[in-house]
Amino acid sequence: MTASYPLIFWGIIVIIATVIVQSVIAATTKAKQPDAIPGKIDPSLSHSSLVFRTHRTFMNSLENTTFMLATIFLGLFMGVSVFWMGIWIWIYALARIFHMILYYGIATEKNPSPRSYFYLIGLIANIALLVQCALVLI
Repeated sequence: MTASYPLIFWGIIVIIATVIVQSVIAATTKAKQPDAIPGKIDPSLSHSSLVFRTHRTFMNSLENTTFMLATIFLGLFMGVSVFWMGIWIWIYALARIFHMILYYGIATEKNPSPRSYFYLIGLIANIALLVQCALVLI
């Protein structure tokens, strides 16, 4: 099985590694703040704060990657096209990386912000893969 799925497995590794990197960045950024309390984010923080942006990037990835990984594993179990799974997984993985970079770099309350487009691209990749799972059943 692993011989025919390297594109998919590498994509999953990149997705998981991205979330781990975001976790470390969020934790270390917050820990460097004066009087930092583990597990608590100052509710007065907003997009102007790098602590807020790194925390929200990590939380957003947790919120979205859970569903993508579930869809990926469903697709693997159902026998969705390896080619299309690889495409959707890599679109998602790259969208999450660009979302992260833009969220770290751009402090804006504007909606949609540039990061929103990459969130949307990742969401579309997840929906497309889920639709392919459904089509396998039809």
